[in-house]
Amino acid sequence: MEFLSSAAILPVTDIDAAVARYGQLGFATQVYENRLDDGRAIYAFLRRDQIALHLSLAERLNPHHNSSAVYLYVDDPDALFAEWSVVAPADRLAAPADKEWGVREMTYVDPDGNLLRIGRILKK
Repeated sequence: MEFLSSAAILPVTDIDAAVARYGQLGFATQVYENRLDDGRAIYAFLRRDQIALHLSLAERLNPHHNSSAVYLYVDDPDALFAEWSVVAPADRLAAPADKEWGVREMTYVDPDGNLLRIGRILKK
């Protein structure tokens, strides 16, 4: 038996808006077909290369108190920062920097308060 993959589930207040944002960040998106009676989506899937994330509707989410976070490993955080800088608001994106814990890391915080730490392990 072996673990094969994982997907963090991020809470969002509007699935369709979140899917549009993450689509701009280069993720392939798929909205779960079942919706609430008022038409709102309840779940979605995101994928980029080997990374999978899920989005779940959280109607009472307070973005200022959301503690959801995920760490994504990439081969080039500087290239990703340059790509995302074109579409992400500057106040939601922090440039890559070498950290004392041995990674080159950038961050993105989506409008729902979900923190994405994105980095590459530095060679010793």
